[in-house]
Amino acid sequence: MKLMLGGLMLALLSTTAPRCVGAQLPPAMIAQLKKDAAAGDAKAQYHLGLMYARGKGVPENDVEAVKWFRLAAAQGFADAQNSLGFAYRYGEGVPENDVEAVKWFRLAAAQGLDMAQSALGFAYRYGEGVPENDVEAVKWYRLAAAQGLADAQNNLGVMYTSGKGVPENDVEAVQWYRLAAAQGFAKAQHDLGVMYALGEGVPENHVEAVQWFRLAAAQGLAKAQNALGVMYARGEGVPEDYIQAYKWYNLAAAAGDTTAVKSKNRVAEKMTKEQIAEAQRLSTAFKPTKTP
Repeated sequence: MKLMLGGLMLALLSTTAPRCVGAQLPPAMIAQLKKDAAAGDAKAQYHLGLMYARGKGVPENDVEAVKWFRLAAAQGFADAQNSLGFAYRYGEGVPENDVEAVKWFRLAAAQGLDMAQSALGFAYRYGEGVPENDVEAVKWYRLAAAQGLADAQNNLGVMYTSGKGVPENDVEAVQWYRLAAAQGFAKAQHDLGVMYALGEGVPENHVEAVQWFRLAAAQGLAKAQNALGVMYARGEGVPEDYIQAYKWYNLAAAAGDTTAVKSKNRVAEKMTKEQIAEAQRLSTAFKPTKTP
C-alpha cells in the first residue's frame, strides 16, 4: 500500500506545475511525502520544499522550503538547486545573496536545466553575483532558448536588438521574439509588435503590429496596452477610434505607465463626455487573459 501511495503521489507531483505542487493532495499523501523526504529522497525533498514555498498542503514557510531545497540540492537535484538559487536571489527564507544564487544556478545550469541557464544569463547581463558580461549572458540565454524557454528566447531577442553580446541583428531578434510570442509570452508579443510597427527585421506592417500588441495587452502588459492605445489614436493598423485609444491608455495608466497617463489626457480633449464614459466602462469591464 505504501509503495502504491508513494508512486501515485510522485506521479501527481511530477506532472504538476511547480506553483501548484501540493494543491488538494490528500493528507495521507502529504504524510508519505514528508516521510520520504525525511528518509533522504531528493525528489520528495524538492517537492516538499515547493509545497512550503507556496503554502500548498502545508503552512507557507520560506525557511522550511529552503531547508528541503538545500537537502535535495546537495544531492545534485537540479530543480532544487535552481529553486535554492531563486531563494537567494530574492531573499526568501535566506538573506539575499546574489553570489550564492549564482553558485546554485550554475550547478543546475550545468545539468542542462533551462530555467537555471536563463537565470544565469540574467545574472551576467545585469552583473548580479558575477561581473557584468553580455557575451556570457548571451551564451546562457541561447542554451535555454534552444530548449524552448520563452523567457530566454525573448531575452536573446533583446540582446540582438540592442547589439549586446552579439552583433546587432534585427532579423535574428525577430526570429527569437516570434518563437517566444508563439508560446504566449506577453513581453515577446509586445516586442514583436514593435518590430512590425517600426519595420525593423521585418517589413513595416501596422496591422501585424496591432495583432501582437493586442495579444500582449489582453494579458495585462501595460506597455502593450499603451502601444495599442497609440495605434487606435493614430489610426495605424486599425481605424482611428478615440474610445478604444482611451480604454487602452486608461488600463496602461492604471498599471503604472506614466506615458499612458499623458496620452489619455490628450485624447480625452478630443472626446465627448459620453465617449469618455463609454471608454471608462470598457476599461472597467476588461479582464486580462491567462498566459498559456
